[in-house]
Amino acid sequence: MSPLAASAADPGAEAPSPQARIGQAERALQAVRRSLDDADAPETLRTLSEQALQAKRDADAAVAALVPQLEQIDARIAQLGPLDDGATEERSITRQRNALDQQRSQVDADVKRGKLLAEDARQLSDSIEKARSQQIGEQFGRKVGSPLSPALWRQFAGSLPDDLTRIQGLYRQAAGGLETAVAAHGWSSPLLGAALALLMVFPLRLWLRHLGRRYAASDHAPAGRLRRSGLAVWLLLVGTLLPGFAAVVMVASLHGISAIPPRLESVADKFIWVTFVSAFIAALAACLLVPHRPSWRLLNIDDTAALRLRWFARGAAGLTWLTVLLREINRAARTSQVSTVTLDGLVALTYVALIMAMLATLTRLHRRRAAEAALAEQQADASPGAKLPRAARSGWLVLARLGGHLTVLAALLATLLGYLNFAMFVAQQMVWITVVVLAISLLTRFADDLSLWLLAPDSAFGRTLRLSTGVQPARLEQAGVLLSAVLRVGLVLLGIVAVVAQFGNLGALYGLADTLEAGLKIGGQSLRPSAVFWAVLVLVLGLALMKALQQWLVDTYLPKTGLDIGARNSISTVARYLGIVLAVLWALATLGIGFEKLALLASALSVGIGFGLQAITQNFVSGLILLAERPVKIGDWVKIGDQEGDIRRISVRSTEIQVGDKSTLIVPNSELITKTIRNMTMANALGRIQIQFSVPLGTDVGQVRQLLLDIFAGNEKVLAEPAPSVFIDSIGGGLVALNCFAYVSSPRSVYGARSEVLFELLRQLAAHGIPLSTPTDVRLVRGAVPPEADVAG
Repeated sequence: MSPLAASAADPGAEAPSPQARIGQAERALQAVRRSLDDADAPETLRTLSEQALQAKRDADAAVAALVPQLEQIDARIAQLGPLDDGATEERSITRQRNALDQQRSQVDADVKRGKLLAEDARQLSDSIEKARSQQIGEQFGRKVGSPLSPALWRQFAGSLPDDLTRIQGLYRQAAGGLETAVAAHGWSSPLLGAALALLMVFPLRLWLRHLGRRYAASDHAPAGRLRRSGLAVWLLLVGTLLPGFAAVVMVASLHGISAIPPRLESVADKFIWVTFVSAFIAALAACLLVPHRPSWRLLNIDDTAALRLRWFARGAAGLTWLTVLLREINRAARTSQVSTVTLDGLVALTYVALIMAMLATLTRLHRRRAAEAALAEQQADASPGAKLPRAARSGWLVLARLGGHLTVLAALLATLLGYLNFAMFVAQQMVWITVVVLAISLLTRFADDLSLWLLAPDSAFGRTLRLSTGVQPARLEQAGVLLSAVLRVGLVLLGIVAVVAQFGNLGALYGLADTLEAGLKIGGQSLRPSAVFWAVLVLVLGLALMKALQQWLVDTYLPKTGLDIGARNSISTVARYLGIVLAVLWALATLGIGFEKLALLASALSVGIGFGLQAITQNFVSGLILLAERPVKIGDWVKIGDQEGDIRRISVRSTEIQVGDKSTLIVPNSELITKTIRNMTMANALGRIQIQFSVPLGTDVGQVRQLLLDIFAGNEKVLAEPAPSVFIDSIGGGLVALNCFAYVSSPRSVYGARSEVLFELLRQLAAHGIPLSTPTDVRLVRGAVPPEADVAG
């Protein structure tokens, strides 16, 4: 651990200054260089590479802390202004200028020193990684005797007595340390640790497993797929953490009485680590396979295969636990290299045998499925009306069998040819990659089920969120899908890290993380993941505030202003788009994109707007004009071209008009601005009724006029002011043409009121015997037929 990390781990320690951080990073880098001469193992080189990268991160952090100080000093110097040649200034100003110049020189030197140190650390880490890769390649390419040849076993037999002596010496050292510690402190601490470990492994673990199953089967558990995936995750946590913590308790109880010698410290640490890993493998197989409960099983396999695969998984967990401990004991005892290689060869062959047994189980499962499918086809042929059952999908089964066969073939060939290190590596990586893939599959399924259940509209949390914020159910479901996608991506990245960690150093991933943290340069602008996260958060917060403000305007404030619905719509629409613009500008400012850069972007887009977005821009500007000037508003009855209807919605791009058949006419806003439009209801316009008819010339026109005025006065829709009027339009052809006018409160009432007046007019004229003019009948009379023609016919 670096000095900076050590000081950060102590909460009571004062945070070092940036200059102190740079000094600590320099000393850490010098220690790494000194240790390179004694580094002869890939594990040691990995540790040194990580220390070099930590020194780089410390230097980068110090530079990041010094840069704002340098900017502050530059700002203060700029306030003093430049000193012209030959000019004089007050002594106090001169002293301040000199002090600021000295401070700037010192801080600038520290910044340059930190940057140079970070670059040196990066180059040193790269060189260490190259050396480490070379050593790993040499180990994999090192050829020893084949297990089938007597040479390897002769070498092993020759070194076995010395190795046993070393192991016995290590055992005597461990036993002596335990006896000394017990003599000084007694057996209470080890016995208490063992009792607590046994309690955690057996009664507590079994009780928690039973508690999880009982809750999952109860009515209180969430409905749907979350029951199964949630129970599986619970069983995985219980099965992993309790055995691991039991190992921690046992080791801590021995540490409490100083019963672990220094040479066995690494063995104790490995014991804790491998217990967690082995427990994780066994618990993962148990929660996925569930041999005796098919309804809770997440993998699509039958009971026979589930039971066998669970035993094989337990064997893999036990073999992993035993292998790691034996290799660490060999390292602590400093046994010979041939013994280590022989042990690796035996372990590799054991892994190969285990993988072959698993492949045989998967092969039998595939055959059983094929037989079931063939039987189903025969039954379908015998019963033509029967429905053929859907075949179980087994794509993962094919991939597992293919990967397993390739691994077995590579490990066997490497073992037989004498490349035991490579064989051990291939077998272990096959097991570990399988474990990681299964774990990530389980966690992604759980994340998906949890996200969709948590943000479901009918869930408790979703219902509360929907009622408190007014968000629509569809939006909640969309948020659940997006949350699931984010969690899936994070889990996949975690799986990649887990696989890469087993291959070796995480230096490449650390370097990628450092690069992302420093920011990606895009056109001179640095984008950091943290800045992107805060920008998205600010955008969501700004849009939420805009939505709340618009809701308050629409529901609370605007109804109390006395404005008509059109004015209220204009104000709320303008407020909505203004809020969106402000939220976007706020998010861009959080990203570090200033208004001057936005101006450059707008100027760069002006050419595209002029050519490709001209119509959209024209409609947008026209929408703003409509919302501001309001030549038409919501509720107006307008006529444009041969279409007429009521305006239902005005947005910044188009206007929606509902025509007579209740369909919606979407008109671009530019059409309402640039073309002639008739607003039938603008400025509270009245509706006018016009009735034209003719009566014979001998009719009492005064009586007809009074009759019409009485009809108008008797209709409640006809207004008294302006007063109705009856005019003689013309006299000719034996007819008197009358033209009558009356007014109603709205143009929408004209048609109905006019029809009522006409009905009443016809009834009154018929009652008073007043005829209306009828069309003139024209009859053509041919001349009489001559008698001769009739006789001739």
